[in-house]
Amino acid sequence: MKLWFDGEVADAGTLQADLTTHAMHYGSGVFEGIRSYATAHGAAMFRLPDHLQRMRKGAELLGIDFDIAQATEATLQALRANRHRDAYIRPLAWVGAGSFGLDVTGHAQHLMVATTPTLVHLGGANTRMTVSPWRRNPASSLPPLKLCGAYVNSILAKREAKSRGFDEALFVDDRGFVVECTGANVFLVKEGCVIAVEHRDALPGITRDTLIALTGAVSRTVTLEELRDADEVFACGTAAEVAPIAAVDDRTFGDNPVSRELAALYARVVRGEESVSQAWLTPV
Repeated sequence: MKLWFDGEVADAGTLQADLTTHAMHYGSGVFEGIRSYATAHGAAMFRLPDHLQRMRKGAELLGIDFDIAQATEATLQALRANRHRDAYIRPLAWVGAGSFGLDVTGHAQHLMVATTPTLVHLGGANTRMTVSPWRRNPASSLPPLKLCGAYVNSILAKREAKSRGFDEALFVDDRGFVVECTGANVFLVKEGCVIAVEHRDALPGITRDTLIALTGAVSRTVTLEELRDADEVFACGTAAEVAPIAAVDDRTFGDNPVSRELAALYARVVRGEESVSQAWLTPV
């Protein structure tokens, strides 16, 4: 596998990071998950500018210089070097070597882009989800962006859920409102109406935004009780795409026809097969 790293494309095995790298010790980095898809006109990335704009916001918070044009070109070079069409793309900007301590001033800064064959998060139709005993990072403490250190919260919730035999964890706040999953947003379907779960602590998902645009879904707060009473529940994200949920703890759902229909629609959109696709696709 080849990576783009600080201006050069090189074999992954030849690249190194200093062991005093600040991000390694303190999580001072920001990343994105982006997808490339094979289309009838060649590989294309889905909503690349939106992903990089969100990444820029996180980088600015950490004092990391982030050039969207450079990141775009780096992503294109990495995909072409690996000859990937259906691919998961991981750009990462981080604070590098310097003195120990929390002040990032004067530290080196780095950018890399890796691409791998498609990674599917929550794949399959039998995803079982459980309410996590952990709470999501509150937005008043950590903004809901893809900051590296913030995802320790998701790791803890995922590990706990899997230790009890579930596939995924669902964050709920202290008032009983649904937030999101460890790496995906949540929707419900009730009597044919599609509802996007809204919460200030949840990541403003790009797949979530896409589905709202495609369906006209209502975006609002949702209680756990309302979610459990839904006809269907599905999660969504760049890696998850549209993933029907089979169960939330002991509440099982049926055939999920609306979720399956939306999954099929999303698959057509990202592969350039719908009229709205072209505005969201960046050719490789």
